[in-house]
Amino acid sequence: MKLLLKFNLIYILVMALGVAVSGYISRNFLQQQAVSEVQNGARLMMEQALAVRAYTSTQITPLLSPHMTEQFLPQTVPSYSATEVLGKLQSKYPEFGYKEATLNPTNPRDRASGWEVDIVNAFRSNAELKEYVGQRETPTGPSLYVARPLRIVDPTCLRCHSSVEAAPPSMVAKYGPANGFGWQLNEVIGAQLVSVPMELPLKRADDSFRLFVGSLIGVFLVLGVVLNLMIWWVVVRPVTRLSALADRVSQGELDAPEFASKSRDEIGTLAESFARMRTSVVQAMKMLEN
Repeated sequence: MKLLLKFNLIYILVMALGVAVSGYISRNFLQQQAVSEVQNGARLMMEQALAVRAYTSTQITPLLSPHMTEQFLPQTVPSYSATEVLGKLQSKYPEFGYKEATLNPTNPRDRASGWEVDIVNAFRSNAELKEYVGQRETPTGPSLYVARPLRIVDPTCLRCHSSVEAAPPSMVAKYGPANGFGWQLNEVIGAQLVSVPMELPLKRADDSFRLFVGSLIGVFLVLGVVLNLMIWWVVVRPVTRLSALADRVSQGELDAPEFASKSRDEIGTLAESFARMRTSVVQAMKMLEN
């Protein structure tokens, strides 16, 4: 087997191993970065919802409360305001979602269903659980969701939700007496859910991965060509010439030209050793002839 062929086989093996290990590490890193990016986006939406809720409870509710005796105004409810504001985002980007999923809501649109019920029950069964992050498949692709518990910590909420008798008549007239009552202080009644699509971040991660692996393979190929040229010029070419000269001398061609090498590396040392051996062979042949 030729020297260059041996070198290239070893080089291809090392290249394949390097690309495989680097690709595995980089793919995992890029996927984790994509998930982290989506989580940050989901938490930002969650903070926006909390900001809308706080604004509604501190500024809108006190302003509109005097009118509640005549007509119930849902704009005074923090959860309604947050859902409406983030619903505008969802109208343009339907893959994004925000919902205050509640087991026993006043507004039917807030009722928890399917997997949302499981999230609410997880918060109800574990008081120490402050946030839940998960993934699920949707018609538009994989989606990451961040959930936080909705806990009754403000006693003023019980004015509307403790019993039908205590609730504003205007609210009962609007939503009816069947739902949204019987809530208790410090009870988890639902969960804030923010859903953010993962398709685009994962696609960017895959594109970056392919670009990285392609660049890595390109670098290895260019490096392989350069190394092949260097090895051929520095090692294979002089060794081939020296081998051909040694073959001629071994066949009795003692007047073959000298191997000229000025290098001080291993090839130069080999050439000097061959020159000394050739001189010794010539002298031995002359002695035999005499």
